Amino acid sequence: MHLSHLAEQILEGDPRAIARGISVVEDDPGAGAELVRELFGRSGRAYLVGITGAPGAGKSTLVDALVAAWRKRGRTIGVIAVDPTSPYSGGAMLGDRVRMQAHAGDQGVFIRSMATRGHLGGLARATGDAALVLDAAGKEVVIIETVGVGQDEVDIIRTADVSVVTLVPGAGDEVQALKAGIMEIADIFVVNKADREGADRLVSAVEANLALQAYGADEWRPPIVKTIATTGQGVPELVDAIWRFRERSKNNEATRRRTRSEYRLRELVSQRFMDHLERDVLAADELSGLVDRIAAREIDPYTAANELLKRAGLKTGPYKERL
Repeated sequence: MHLSHLAEQILEGDPRAIARGISVVEDDPGAGAELVRELFGRSGRAYLVGITGAPGAGKSTLVDALVAAWRKRGRTIGVIAVDPTSPYSGGAMLGDRVRMQAHAGDQGVFIRSMATRGHLGGLARATGDAALVLDAAGKEVVIIETVGVGQDEVDIIRTADVSVVTLVPGAGDEVQALKAGIMEIADIFVVNKADREGADRLVSAVEANLALQAYGADEWRPPIVKTIATTGQGVPELVDAIWRFRERSKNNEATRRRTRSEYRLRELVSQRFMDHLERDVLAADELSGLVDRIAAREIDPYTAANELLKRAGLKTGPYKERL
């Protein structure tokens, strides 16, 4: 299928074309880039909602409940569930076939699992492009559920319009809530499984930490929403909180999207440079040999980086004088 034809089918909202488009951006970087070029000008309308938090917090159940709540309000939804990569197959350990089956026959919902494939930060490398495909297909809300490693989930703030951090009582989240990384990425806190013992204590811990932050009079202070995702309790309040954040941050939305665009551009340039270096500049085993020398403490990584830049015909960084 020609990519232009595929793009047209995606723009029409064809579920099979959406699935194929996501597979293209996930598996074929060259074709994926061409597909993004075809779709880019028709995207940018969806609201991207990041759901993150530690494993066991009930994120998938919460996402399922959010989908149901938004569908009741007439919104079309796309879901990207970023799962851990299987060390054997390289694929996602939890597939979309075992997730959210209640929405399987709903044409207004598209759900896709993606594997991290070792990419750090909780997001698959192609997540942003997959979200763009769903955006271009007309999904009004795109939910990105990350693999969930707590404090290290920094990529979500570079990908989503709003970051929802999910905590759960009895999992050490009282301590986790005090860590700066969690506080910095959260636009909204969710205490899920709020019927468990310790839920109020966890809410108090987050509240105490928020009280230490210096929020200006016009700044958004992350609310804490208690939910029981299995029953849907608190989910409408969470939807309302997400929408309040959207309304409050409309003036800053362009800035956030610009930041996201800059991050994506830098990431792509870095990736393309390394591809060029390995494919066109270095000999077959030269890079791995340099890595071996670093591991053996024969050369430091800064000097090694300078050598690679010189090989590519570029000037070395300012740190050269300090080595």
